[in-house]
Amino acid sequence: MRSSKEVCLKFDVTPYPIDGGEKLGIAIETIGKLPINGMRLEPENGTCGWFIWCGEEFSEDDDFFKPLHVNHIGNYLPEIEPYLSLPPGFRFLIAGEYEDVWHDPELGSM
Repeated sequence: MRSSKEVCLKFDVTPYPIDGGEKLGIAIETIGKLPINGMRLEPENGTCGWFIWCGEEFSEDDDFFKPLHVNHIGNYLPEIEPYLSLPPGFRFLIAGEYEDVWHDPELGSM
């Protein structure tokens, strides 16, 4: 598996590391579906800014995302760990060997 540093180098961005004690939002009920999606907003109030969900459908329901300490994400989706140092404003979509990473100006700054 690639490292966070390798992913950031590939996409020509400065790593924006996360702290294992911070929380991210994850749609636990969607795990097992593809693709795996991630988007990073600006960190605030003890969160790292990441929101993770699986599958084609995104929901804006208040209970779609559950808080999870970053140091536990490897128990659920270890394949996303290398992407978690991408800075705020970035998104990723992965499904097996397929990978798409991009900056989304609507999410925030780099």
